[in-house]
Amino acid sequence: MNILLTNDDGIEAEGLKYLVDWAKTLGEVCVVAPKTQQSAKSRSIEIHEPYEVKRSELFGEIEAYSVDSTPADCVRVALLGMKKQFDLVVSGINNGPNLGGDIHYSGTVAACFEAAQSGVKAMAVSAAFHSFGNAVKNLGRTYEEILRLGIFDFADIVNVNFPEEGDEILVTRMGPLIYSDTFEFLPDGKVKPCLLCLYRGTSDLSLDTDATMTGHISVTPLCNDLTDFSALERIKRKVS
Repeated sequence: MNILLTNDDGIEAEGLKYLVDWAKTLGEVCVVAPKTQQSAKSRSIEIHEPYEVKRSELFGEIEAYSVDSTPADCVRVALLGMKKQFDLVVSGINNGPNLGGDIHYSGTVAACFEAAQSGVKAMAVSAAFHSFGNAVKNLGRTYEEILRLGIFDFADIVNVNFPEEGDEILVTRMGPLIYSDTFEFLPDGKVKPCLLCLYRGTSDLSLDTDATMTGHISVTPLCNDLTDFSALERIKRKVS
């Protein structure tokens, strides 16, 4: 199996090193990751200016490149630029969860959307903030469970979140936003976003937010199609 690894924390991030160690037990690995921190860049790409793609020796004999752009561009460079063929793209291990509505901002998950758009199955992997131990411990068995359930037979993207502790795997759906921002207007005319947690300790284990925040491993199938099918059907009935 040929596996492309990327992330949004940058090619030197701790979580990517753990991901490399795991992925190379499954097959041939290539790393194409951002040169610098790219968290919350979502699916942003650079279409106006050239950017650096440089071979990296960080992972020894494993082929690796740093890209001075976003996670989505890393996948685009590998698939569309280098014309490489992969069976799976894995993005992570992110330093911090990517849950609920916040995945719309996530560079980690955006890389997977980009892969799926090119027809490659993809998995986003995120851990609790500054705590990779549980993710490293359970990543292999979680991937095996995804294969056992045949999730990739039905979904192009799987979003996996590991709590700081807890090893029960739950298949979930997207929950609501768990983070927002307040804004501080500074005297120099700048504005400073200040992170605000919206999570209120609910326990609906069908949601990725609640499952992960209460100590479960959440596995959420995602897709690129943003069509509101419920609205579409209602509109069709109205105009027919």
